[in-house]
Amino acid sequence: MSSDQLVGRDALSTNPNEFHYPAMSNINITSHGSNLYWAVSAFMGLSAILFLAHGHFVVGRKHAGRLQYMIFHYITAAICFVACIAYFTMASNLGYAAIQVEFQRNDPVVRGLYREIFYVRYIDWVITTPLLLLDVLLTAGLPWPTILITVLVDEIMIVTGLVGALVTSQYKWGYFVFAMVSLFFILYQVSYVGQKHASGINARNNTDIGRSYMLAAGWTMALWFLYPIAWGLSEGGNVISPDSEAIFYSVLDVLAKPGFGLVLLFAHRNIEPADLGIFIRDYNTPPYYNDGSRSRKEEHSNGLDGANDEPADNGVHGNNGQSSNGAHNNGHAGNGVQNNGHAGNGALPANGTSRPANGAQGMAQP
Repeated sequence: MSSDQLVGRDALSTNPNEFHYPAMSNINITSHGSNLYWAVSAFMGLSAILFLAHGHFVVGRKHAGRLQYMIFHYITAAICFVACIAYFTMASNLGYAAIQVEFQRNDPVVRGLYREIFYVRYIDWVITTPLLLLDVLLTAGLPWPTILITVLVDEIMIVTGLVGALVTSQYKWGYFVFAMVSLFFILYQVSYVGQKHASGINARNNTDIGRSYMLAAGWTMALWFLYPIAWGLSEGGNVISPDSEAIFYSVLDVLAKPGFGLVLLFAHRNIEPADLGIFIRDYNTPPYYNDGSRSRKEEHSNGLDGANDEPADNGVHGNNGQSSNGAHNNGHAGNGVQNNGHAGNGALPANGTSRPANGAQGMAQP
């Protein structure tokens, strides 16, 4: 494409205001392609159920139902479920548009003027690829701004790929370039930035998070760079038949979704979510503080509650300005004698703070 074709009248003549609404497409899937799509749809649905079941009944019971241990199962199950619906649609020979091909071939399997382009495939990708990236980037413990910009660029990649597939002129390759630039940015974020973060995490159980991260990230990026090849041979260049396109994309999707899920969960088998900065509080889960305790009351008063307990911030000062470093019960001291705000059961340390009692400590009384 010459440079003058990209601007002004040449662009308008290359992409005229003419609309073609064909009664049918010439280059379509056959029963073989449809049967393959049915099989992949069933496999995706089964994978979603298995990921959910493993997360809920195995991992959930092992970790008392704490969601941070199951979040990766849920995300991966959602990916497979969306793909199940997309493949169901393609197997039903729905969710496509008949698009005029740029390159007309003499090969009987791709001979014709209008090719069947499944836009539902891109609807699948615009939902599932951000979830895949979320799985990967959360494993690196990346900050949310980095994750969000990477997901945004991923959306640009998918949308430009869809627009390119629907364009009939050579301008489709301009959109292909936009998509490839986006893909290389994602590669940088995943392979370099993500690896730096993952390698810098010191796991409390000595798990090599950097190695686990690269296992999942490397699997994903290696497969994602095969998708542009499939696009160039099918939607872009009209080189392979729709049935061959079905095989190419199906193999990639099975490896990139259920296959990725297995790799990811294997990599996560010894990783503590807290090491990645992940904690999800359910409606019936007590809050955790930075020190890992469920509440300050439980930590400092051995779990005994008073009538009007209030959490203290580095202690409540008594008459002599001394801190009791604990939760207070308005005058109730456990196993000690209250003396100007100090709890008993030991001598007052030199730094002026009180020694915790075996019960809830008392407020200083005037």
